Amino acid sequence: MIIYYTDGSCSPNPGPGGYSVIKDMQPALFGHELNSTNIRMEGKALIAALTDADGAECEIYTDSEFWINVITKWSLAWEKTGWKKKGGEIKNLDIVQEVCPLYRTSKAKLIWVRGHVGDVGNELADEWANKAREQRL
Repeated sequence: MIIYYTDGSCSPNPGPGGYSVIKDMQPALFGHELNSTNIRMEGKALIAALTDADGAECEIYTDSEFWINVITKWSLAWEKTGWKKKGGEIKNLDIVQEVCPLYRTSKAKLIWVRGHVGDVGNELADEWANKAREQRL
């Protein structure tokens, strides 16, 4: 089974952003956007991990409880209502509509990990997300 850790970085927020995917404890995938947010970068990292897994069984560790909720709960209702929600527009809808089908057809298990508390994989993902942002990897 493949083990992924994902993270996103933006500084300032909004501003230049980067994301990383650590695959089996090795830096593997990176990306950046010149004008982004932490939330967008976290979502892009999840897309990259799910795409890389290509249907294989995997565990994806993320410190983004927000994206876990979007993918496993909230998007189900939004999709039924034509991608609308009661409180107004769905932010980052482009990412939501890309990541949700990837997850639903995957054999991935999303696992929340508290960020910045010494989890080696999470710390590595954070380090490389910052590098992706700073160096535009």
